[in-house]
Amino acid sequence: MIKSFYHFLMKYRHPAPKDDISLFANHAYLDHSFPKVSEDYDEISSYLELNGHYLESMSVFDEAWQQYLLTERKE
Repeated sequence: MIKSFYHFLMKYRHPAPKDDISLFANHAYLDHSFPKVSEDYDEISSYLELNGHYLESMSVFDEAWQQYLLTERKE
């Protein structure tokens, strides 16, 4: 079973984030409206463009999404 993007992202949470993805994970955890069960790039991307004020750049999301595809969507 494929994990949601949010579930995947939570493994990067860290009390002292050392990189942009960890920082993103920490903020997404605190964002109670984040689409937690979604596996859809467009849905999450649209959400973040409107609500992801905590993301310095959408490229952080894109980088995390690529990691998600590599680790969670292996056939």
